[in-house]
Amino acid sequence: MTTEIEAVAAEAELDAIRRVIDVVEHAQNNELPDEFLALFRADAIWTTGGGKRLYGLDEIAAFTRQVLPGGMTGMSVRFELEHVLFIRPDVAAVKLRQVYTTPDGLDVGSPLWVMAKEDGRWLLTACQNIGVPDDEDVAPGRPVFGAA
Repeated sequence: MTTEIEAVAAEAELDAIRRVIDVVEHAQNNELPDEFLALFRADAIWTTGGGKRLYGLDEIAAFTRQVLPGGMTGMSVRFELEHVLFIRPDVAAVKLRQVYTTPDGLDVGSPLWVMAKEDGRWLLTACQNIGVPDDEDVAPGRPVFGAA
């Protein structure tokens, strides 16, 4: 049985996770690599929508600084929170729907982010962007984040 205090605490954690999602969206739409990179643990792993595997913040930063500036030209992205599974109070699996609006139409992704709470902050820890099933709308040209 969940107490009211536990429910309030859980909602506070969800709000904090939503704020991270909002920062990712803002950083990508405004091509702000440093804002994006500040959300990662130093030992984070990231797999791009195109399958490129990045290990550690240095590799994630090098890739991000290469593709993000100019990478959102003519596009925008929004992230929709679909589900959060608290594996532990300080570890969450976060399922998202990622919708790019491109000149070719919509391009939908289905990221999964594992986040860890450290020193009161939720940080991106192990993340993977993937495509969507054939039954969802996908633009003919994928955004730059799906490539490289």
